[in-house]
Amino acid sequence: MANGTSIRLYRGSQHPCPYLPGRTAASIFLDPAVLPTPTLYGRLLAHGFRRSGEHVYRPACAACAACRAARLPVEQFVPRRGQRRTWRAAAGRLSIVPVEPAFREEHYALYARYLAARHGEGPMADGGPEDYRAFLGARWCDTAFVELRLDGRLCAVAVTDVVPDGLSAVYTFFDPDDARIGPGILAILAQVDLARRWRLPWLYLGYWIGACAKMKYKANYRPVELLVDEDWRVFAAGEPLPPE
Repeated sequence: MANGTSIRLYRGSQHPCPYLPGRTAASIFLDPAVLPTPTLYGRLLAHGFRRSGEHVYRPACAACAACRAARLPVEQFVPRRGQRRTWRAAAGRLSIVPVEPAFREEHYALYARYLAARHGEGPMADGGPEDYRAFLGARWCDTAFVELRLDGRLCAVAVTDVVPDGLSAVYTFFDPDDARIGPGILAILAQVDLARRWRLPWLYLGYWIGACAKMKYKANYRPVELLVDEDWRVFAAGEPLPPE
C-alpha cells in the first residue's frame, strides 16, 4: 500500500459466486490477527476493500473483474429527479438519527423481517441474533446504526462505518411493507447528508456489478467513482459504466 505501510493478506479458497450464477469467486483478506485502525481501514476502503463483520476483504477472482468498488463524491453528487421526489415525499416526516451499534430488539426484529422477505430461501435467513451481531459489527470499527424513522416508526437502519475521510455503507435493512416509499433511496441520501454534515468527502457503496440486477441501482447515483485498474474514475450522469 501507499505511504510505506506493509500489511499481510491471505487468499481465500474458491467458492460459487453469490452474485453471478455459474461463476466461481475468490477474495483476499486482511490478516485476521490485525485489528485495523480507522485510518488503515479508510486506506483499505480506498484500495477497494470493505468489511463483512470483522473480516476485511476484496474480490480477487482469477478470470473475472465484475466487482468494482464504488463511491460517491458527496459534494459533487446530484440526486436524480426521482430521488429528489422520494426525499421530498418524506420531508417533515422522516428523522435520521445515528445511534451506537448496540444490539436492539427493535433493530433485530426489522432485520429478521427484511431477510424473510428478501432472502427467505438463503443461508442468511437461518441465522439468529449472534449471526446478526457477527455480520454487522466489528470491535475495531467506528460504526453507526443510522435509524430512519417515518412519523416516529422505525422503517430502515443503515449500518454505516466512519473513517477519517468518509463513510462506508455496510448494509441497509428496512420494513418490506415500506418498499413503496423507497427506503433504500432514503438510506443512501441520508448517508450522503451525514457525510456532508460531518465534512467527509466520500460515501463508499461497496461493489457495483453491472451484470447483477441487485447491484445495478448503484449506477443511478451520479457522479459515481469506480475503481478501474487501481484508479478511481469518475462517471458523470448519463455516462455508461465500464463492462467487466
